[in-house]
Amino acid sequence: MTIWVDADACPGPIRDILYKAAQRTGIRLVLVANRPVAAPPLPTIEHMQVRSGYDEADNEIVRQVETGDLVITADIPLAAEAMEKGAQALNPRGERYTSDSIRSRLNMRDFMDTMRASGIQSGGPPPLGQREKQAFGNQLDRWLQQRQT
Repeated sequence: MTIWVDADACPGPIRDILYKAAQRTGIRLVLVANRPVAAPPLPTIEHMQVRSGYDEADNEIVRQVETGDLVITADIPLAAEAMEKGAQALNPRGERYTSDSIRSRLNMRDFMDTMRASGIQSGGPPPLGQREKQAFGNQLDRWLQQRQT
């Protein structure tokens, strides 16, 4: 059982929550990124640096993820592919993707891509706040508890 982190875009406070969980539970945590990501020197935390390029980290996660693993990502297509392989996916704001929510999120993503291509700027997500960090920690704890029973 492994937690895979799309570390290029994962906020620092969320990585900190993951580091503490890895230390507390001994679960394997793999940070996949195009660049070095600082992490505590714990035997259960690994860093996998992939070559630079569009979707290189995503592709590596999809290649290695297995049924029962957890993928931490805000990337909707990555979450969908991981779920197709039997993994679960959680975004850094604490939303656990389901088969229903991933379909609607993919549709919304495609719609927003179309809007941006036509010149409409929508801005990004709001800053990560305490509510989102707590929601993430709660969802992570639920996932970890399910694995220990």
